[in-house]
Amino acid sequence: MSQVRNMSLGSDEIDENLIALAPVPTNKLQAQAIEVRAHRVNWQSYLQGQMIQAQDFEVIREFDLAKTPEARKEILDRRGDECARTFISLMTRISKEQTVRYVLTAVDDLLTEDRQRTQLFCDSNNKKRLSPWVGFMNMLNRTDRFIVHQASRIISKLACWSKERMSSHDLTYYLNWIKTQLSNENLMKYEPNEVLYKPDEKLLNVNMPRETMALMASEVTDFVQSILSCLQMMLRVKEYREAFFNMDGMTSLQSLLYTKCGFQLQYQTIFCIWLITFSPELCDRMVQYNSVPVLADILAEAAKEKVTRIILGTFRNLIDKPVENDTVKVFSQAMIHFKVLKQLEILEGKQFADEDITNDVEFLTEHLSNCLQDLSSFDEYVSEVKSRRLEWSPVHKSEKFWRENAARLNEKNYELLKILTSLMETSQDPDILAVATHDIGEYVRHYPRGKKVIDQLGLKQLVMQLLAHENAQVKYCALIAVQKLMVHNWEYLGKQLTSG
Repeated sequence: MSQVRNMSLGSDEIDENLIALAPVPTNKLQAQAIEVRAHRVNWQSYLQGQMIQAQDFEVIREFDLAKTPEARKEILDRRGDECARTFISLMTRISKEQTVRYVLTAVDDLLTEDRQRTQLFCDSNNKKRLSPWVGFMNMLNRTDRFIVHQASRIISKLACWSKERMSSHDLTYYLNWIKTQLSNENLMKYEPNEVLYKPDEKLLNVNMPRETMALMASEVTDFVQSILSCLQMMLRVKEYREAFFNMDGMTSLQSLLYTKCGFQLQYQTIFCIWLITFSPELCDRMVQYNSVPVLADILAEAAKEKVTRIILGTFRNLIDKPVENDTVKVFSQAMIHFKVLKQLEILEGKQFADEDITNDVEFLTEHLSNCLQDLSSFDEYVSEVKSRRLEWSPVHKSEKFWRENAARLNEKNYELLKILTSLMETSQDPDILAVATHDIGEYVRHYPRGKKVIDQLGLKQLVMQLLAHENAQVKYCALIAVQKLMVHNWEYLGKQLTSG
């Protein structure tokens, strides 16, 4: 990761060495590729059936006979344009899945052997005024998962390795397709100790063996790993990062992390987030996604060194890269609140082969320790509320805190009160509801015009509804809050009578 740290932020691409850090994981899709390469296509029958042209037959037959990278290089150096045209022609003329698999695997292999060969497809399609990836995009709608996997790999390589950049239309289509694969509702049905993927309930056979379910889960996991590998490549390019972020790509990535998806998917997903943090302006906008809590949770449980490394690298960028100092402060306070310092202390006592981990631990420890010294109780409260994970930390029950800071909940157009409102409307966690309700009561008790603000935000009705909550703690806090509202009214009435 150290190769990337010194890159120029003004450049369009992140260092090519990133690819070495993000290999496609070994899985069944790769095993299928080995089988596909061993398959022998009867091109003669396609020619006799007039399904391919004589020139395409000649080119593909010669290419098939080239068994080594050196032999393929000799052919591509001599007739590369013809080969590119032939591969594109074969994809459009042949529908048999096994043959399409073979063609796509051959294209993926030749691009992997030499990324300069992307230009062959650019030159071939430019003569037809077509984008080099347009034919492969049509393959994304196929039902064969291996075909889709290979087509996506090829598209990402053409988009990143060629001199031509994707048009806004093509880029939006491809990135939205990636988001769809990552956000599929079936992928989100994961629960601990169960498989990642459950088939549509309408199709589910209740007698389906657990082994079959596990196999289906494994196949979907392999596919998602493949899609994430393509996204890891795409996000190396600055304009692609910005486009993905602008279409709410962060939500798709964080939703995947919340599925407790296993260390490999965690690593690849966080790798994508890490790449996004290399754009300073995107770092500033990442505040709205509240990424620190889930990353801190994974760091605390991480058993794999590479997962630890990528989270620490992300945290470092969230401190190093933002343009606005306020952004750095928000991220720093969130890391402190979610006990990242404690995890850093644990990591300091371990030995790591990767020196980047040691460097990041030292950097983050020093920075967060300095921030902790300057952290006020209100800063701590703001960080907790913005994290949307309320707990009974000391500030909530501190009379001094509320006496000094109640009015500050009005800052930034009642930002904190609006977050408390949202939590009371949507949270299912009794602790969060209890704390939020308690805080509303304290705000009204210590801020003279608090009741008027509470009425404007619709909080009074929410508190009243929680009086009927099934949880005893929530019900009790709601009752106390209502009493504070009533006492506030009587005190106000008393003042009015006195002044009269």
